[in-house]
Amino acid sequence: MKDISGLNHPIYTESEKNQLKLIPQLLEEGEAGLKTLTDWMVSLEQESTNLALGKAYQVLYMDKSTQTQKFLASNFPHGVVPLDSERNINYQPLQELLVQQDFQGADVLTLEKLCELAGTAAVERKWIYFTEVESFPIIDFQTLDKLWLMYSEGKFGFSVQRRMWLSVGKDFSKLWTKIGWKSGNVWTRYPKEFTWNLTAPNGHLPLSNQLRGVRVIDAIFAHPAWSTEG
Repeated sequence: MKDISGLNHPIYTESEKNQLKLIPQLLEEGEAGLKTLTDWMVSLEQESTNLALGKAYQVLYMDKSTQTQKFLASNFPHGVVPLDSERNINYQPLQELLVQQDFQGADVLTLEKLCELAGTAAVERKWIYFTEVESFPIIDFQTLDKLWLMYSEGKFGFSVQRRMWLSVGKDFSKLWTKIGWKSGNVWTRYPKEFTWNLTAPNGHLPLSNQLRGVRVIDAIFAHPAWSTEG
């Protein structure tokens, strides 16, 4: 007879915010908690945007036990974010860094992926021109953004930065302070003064090419990938 007791657990009905809090609690409950968590993960759509699914995948990925690794290999062999790319770019290494919360490494790799999208010249120079951003495929930008969102509990990503920019009336000087890139008139120094973990302000990452000035981030915010967000 199938055990359905876990289906009554609040993780099935609570808000996304509360689900994020429930995940570590479930893991403290041992075998029963792990089963409830894995059953809940399987119950979600494979392309779910639920941030708690990203958190659950992260904690199981870092667990490294045979049981959890076997579960992930069977049910989420490529993570929880579809790694779609119009230009056949491999986003798996970026996903792995983000899952491990190596946000500094992921930031560096994100810029490399943006350079790949821009073409050979950008790969060689190791940064992008604002004029190259417009040609980036929507699907690739959305994949990059979803990876940052899902593995940061919704704190990081281009779409987060853009929403915050809109909330301050498209005033970049206000945005820099809000996301921790500037304090007063002093710019945050790379890399030591940036916060490479989830205690950072919302929108703090990714930095990518923005340290070269406003034109690249302005082009990113103008990209049609975010048109559904207003």
